[in-house]
Amino acid sequence: MSAIKPASNLKEILLGMPKPNSTKEEYKVTGEQVLKKVKEIIKAGNARKIIIKNDKDQVLMEIPLTFAVVGAVLAPVLVAVGALAGIVTNCTIVVEKKDAAGK
Repeated sequence: MSAIKPASNLKEILLGMPKPNSTKEEYKVTGEQVLKKVKEIIKAGNARKIIIKNDKDQVLMEIPLTFAVVGAVLAPVLVAVGALAGIVTNCTIVVEKKDAAGK
């Protein structure tokens, strides 16, 4: 009998393995640039998820982006990103994007 290891697959899914037909990009920014960059990524419209990490590679915030996330729903998230920007000096923004073929 072969051993089934669903936990490792679940672990990979939960730890941010990119979805099929997606890619990840990373941007190193200062605290002052975080909000501007997040707004820029959202405006581009092809991001599935934004992850903000500190300089120790710890996840500070994850922002899932779907078609339902617009306007008033997004405003509190941007306020939180702005507050986060005030307490971090350097961080990494990881963006999971849809591939052109995955549209």
